[in-house]
Amino acid sequence: MALPESTSQTSKARRTALLGAMFLMATSAIGPGFITQTTEFTVQIGAAFAFAIVVSILVDIAVQLNVWRVIGVSGMRAQELGNKVLPGIGWFLAALVFIGGMVFNIGNIAGTGLGLNAMLGVDAKIGGAISAVVAILIFLSKKAGMALDRIVVMLGAVMILLMLYVAIVAAPPVGDAIRNVVLPEKIDFLIITTLIGGTVGGYITYAGAHRMIDSGTSGVEHVKAISNTSTLAIIVTGVMRVLLFLAILGVVAGGVALTSDNKAAEAFGHAAGPIGIRAFGVILWAAALTSVIGAAYTSVSFITKRTTPERTRNLITVAFIVVCGIIYMFLGQAPATLLIFAGAFNGLILPVGFAVLLWVAWRRRDLLHGYEYPKALLAIGALTWLLSVYLGWNSISGLAALWNS
Repeated sequence: MALPESTSQTSKARRTALLGAMFLMATSAIGPGFITQTTEFTVQIGAAFAFAIVVSILVDIAVQLNVWRVIGVSGMRAQELGNKVLPGIGWFLAALVFIGGMVFNIGNIAGTGLGLNAMLGVDAKIGGAISAVVAILIFLSKKAGMALDRIVVMLGAVMILLMLYVAIVAAPPVGDAIRNVVLPEKIDFLIITTLIGGTVGGYITYAGAHRMIDSGTSGVEHVKAISNTSTLAIIVTGVMRVLLFLAILGVVAGGVALTSDNKAAEAFGHAAGPIGIRAFGVILWAAALTSVIGAAYTSVSFITKRTTPERTRNLITVAFIVVCGIIYMFLGQAPATLLIFAGAFNGLILPVGFAVLLWVAWRRRDLLHGYEYPKALLAIGALTWLLSVYLGWNSISGLAALWNS
């Protein structure tokens, strides 16, 4: 028996929204820093980087399964849950996310400029300004939510396909990479923690989950869809990282020494010639633009309420991008010192916000509408939280060292 048309349309809209939330989280993680980190670490430790990637993906899944489930079942944003647990902690978390998101968004806009420069030869500042306008137009459209979902999915797919092409032509030693997953030649825990912080740190942790509940998907009845979507979001990010790793590894293993300031672009050029350079430009632009969208959307979600009219939220988001764009036009990039401070903020966001969500899962069943949280998932989350505390401590130490210098 066919479903009524209205029911079918609702199901389709929900699937589209979940797909958009999944790709918003994934593409928010895949920014200019993601590309730079992956390239640098592949150059440093070669095939052994495969082990670090797999470990970071497993930890990221543990974090996102808990974050998405608590936010999704409760139907409340992270800062709202924080204020329910301890009045004021939610606004403290919101301040950290907003400040970090704004600073990193200046860097994201700079990344879009570099991407258009590599792709079309456009001046980087002009390219950054054009890209900021593109992001603004998305939030000014009458159906901004639908436009956001579709664009991040489309750009995410483009990045994966182009990266797959370059990874194939680079002819990497796949056997060496697979062997290092099981028997790594080198284990670097600093690299692993850096990957984790870059994939589920700062605003990225909440981007997909907030988008999911804002689009109307929440409640105990959607637990399965919430869990599946959160896992797929990390897998999409992991696939992108693996393909980028293989593309760089193919070049490095072939004996090429990457020595330029932009090693990723250099590697793509060696792998696929001029086409590789253009492909890198498209990937960098798409990665940076989706990060601009994700950072703006998520940062504003922390300073507004669910009852705030969508049009008002969109206008605030536009203002957020405009401010970041103006600062970029004057400075050309986010100052290194500010990026370090923002990185320290990101190191604090995960342990603070994650502790709130785990407390809700453990002790505040009332906020989960009576849902009995899986003990195994909670235990995994607690172990992951300890790792996030370690990351946060490193961030505080780095911030103190910068302040003293």
